[in-house]
Amino acid sequence: MIPRSRSDALLLAGFCTFLFFYGLAQFGLIGADEPRYAQVAREMLEHHEWITPLLGGQPWLEKPPLYYWQTMLSYSLFGVSDWAARLPSAIDASLMVLAVYLFFRRFRRGVELDAALICASCAGVIGYARAASMDMALAAAFTIAMLGWWAWRESGKKIYLAAFYIFIALGALAKGPVAPFLAAAGIVLYAAATREWSFVLKTAWAPGVLLFCAIALPWYLAVQMRNPEFFHVFILQHNLARFSTDLYHHREPFWYYLPATVLALVPWTLFVVVAGARVVRVWWSEKESAEADLDLQFNLFTGLWLIVPVLFFSLSQSKLPGYIVPALPGGALLLADYLRQHLEDEKPEPVAKWLGVLHGLLSAGWIVPALLIAYLVAQHRLPPGRPIFIALGVAFVLAAGIALTLVSRLGLRMLRFVTLIPVVLTVAAALKLGSTALDQTLSARPLAREISSMETHPLPLAVYRISRELEYGLTFYRNRRAIRYEFENPPAEEHLLVTPENWQVEVVQRAAGRRVSFLGHYGPQHVDYFWISAASSNAQVPSAPAIR
Repeated sequence: MIPRSRSDALLLAGFCTFLFFYGLAQFGLIGADEPRYAQVAREMLEHHEWITPLLGGQPWLEKPPLYYWQTMLSYSLFGVSDWAARLPSAIDASLMVLAVYLFFRRFRRGVELDAALICASCAGVIGYARAASMDMALAAAFTIAMLGWWAWRESGKKIYLAAFYIFIALGALAKGPVAPFLAAAGIVLYAAATREWSFVLKTAWAPGVLLFCAIALPWYLAVQMRNPEFFHVFILQHNLARFSTDLYHHREPFWYYLPATVLALVPWTLFVVVAGARVVRVWWSEKESAEADLDLQFNLFTGLWLIVPVLFFSLSQSKLPGYIVPALPGGALLLADYLRQHLEDEKPEPVAKWLGVLHGLLSAGWIVPALLIAYLVAQHRLPPGRPIFIALGVAFVLAAGIALTLVSRLGLRMLRFVTLIPVVLTVAAALKLGSTALDQTLSARPLAREISSMETHPLPLAVYRISRELEYGLTFYRNRRAIRYEFENPPAEEHLLVTPENWQVEVVQRAAGRRVSFLGHYGPQHVDYFWISAASSNAQVPSAPAIR
């Protein structure tokens, strides 16, 4: 029989490998941020630059360097590729899950595997563990820091408080001052709720503060010395102005993060709500005794961990879904400790029928869009007829199985097992059935390959009236800045031009008498691409196009 610690290690390794690493290269970088961040790391590596982030050969000071440093190392080991750009996030997520497991094994023994797998299988964690972005680096550093703080609060050992400061410093290098701010807000609110203000003063531990400064400040000082505009760009524009104004056009309603958090915690959302409601009910009705109950205090701490980032970013005028990723482990830990307390009872209460049914529907329902993802991405609607009925049938069978198991005498003991089945099936179906459609419709990778296959030698690339997502994607996959016709003069040399479909007449006008050759049409993203001759005093005799 395999020892429990070894079987836990095998399960964690297997789930992290599948949920975070498997299929990282099956579709190209998507959105504007993924290819842009990946390109910044590549340019820093090419220029042997570890201080100033670069994009198009110029300083790009919007974000701190931790993700770039990780990706530069990944590129150095495995070469420049889209999967290598995503690898740091997958590793960060795995380290976060491991930290959750080790914390529960030391301080909340009995559900350490449940806690780690609940954290790993939240939809938001899976999604951002597969993204070339700073969000998972911040979430992992913030999670380990908060676990370190509670480990110090419960044990009194300063080594854990030192770990708190180390990882908060890494969080500041991942995404800026938001990491120490959120940590401080959560700790202060916890101290206020428990009326233990001494913990705030004790947390302000001078050696820890020095440790934070020694790790986080050198880069901030170095980049400011090299780039005097850094403070204005990074602090004033991309932190303060981004929070207080819609400077970057990411305005959403105040309640935006309520549905975003509900979706990000899937498939565990309902049980997280139940666990949170229990904490509020007990704390409200038995406040005096609750303040002395360490388990309830931990539940309060994890509840605040979940709520504080959501409330804070709800106040922001600029909202993106990745902002709340650091909150998700708080919800996972809240649920895990709820399970621990219930399973310690010799006869735990059975799961209410309504809760079992709703959890089954929520957990299994995501198999429907996963099975139909290729059609949804390409057609933006559900397919008629047989496919939708098959998908709904699969979801119904899974939901019924989950509900019947949860309302049986096994109840909560089977929650992790029955919930992870649809998670694995959903991820597998999405990767197997949707990768090609995602690649063709949302990534610049296939278009870049199609264009490159026609060249005899690399040409400059220009774009006109296309999305930022496609522009940055082409920049990464061609490793060459795309010149925008809207803002710059067309290149004097021969070049390629990508435009929306059916814009050939306007392209000829913009080319100002230069020869224009239509090269092809890329249907999935509705764009055309052209060869434009070099500017010449004799525009009627251009050089031969460098295409096959």
